[in-house]
Amino acid sequence: MVATPVQIKNEVKDQSLAPLGKQRIEWAGREMPVLRQIQERFAKEKPLSGIKLAACCHVTTETAHLAIALKNAGADAVLIASNPLSTQDDVAASLVVDHG
Repeated sequence: MVATPVQIKNEVKDQSLAPLGKQRIEWAGREMPVLRQIQERFAKEKPLSGIKLAACCHVTTETAHLAIALKNAGADAVLIASNPLSTQDDVAASLVVDHG
């Protein structure tokens, strides 16, 4: 059986905000050294390979960094905004543009 990539629907209205969001996610990565170390190890080992994961939470630089770490660990991960009022639009745009 061959897996077929699926395009996930998103409601990001201004994807031009992605570069700023990417910078902010990278900043969060620098400020979260434990998660960064886990991400580096898991990116090599892929312990979540084959696991489907959905997280419903506030879309912030921190949760974006976590979602990227889970994806790099091999998970088929989806981040769902729990509250549009707390969603950081630039971060959401970067997740769509830079991480699919």
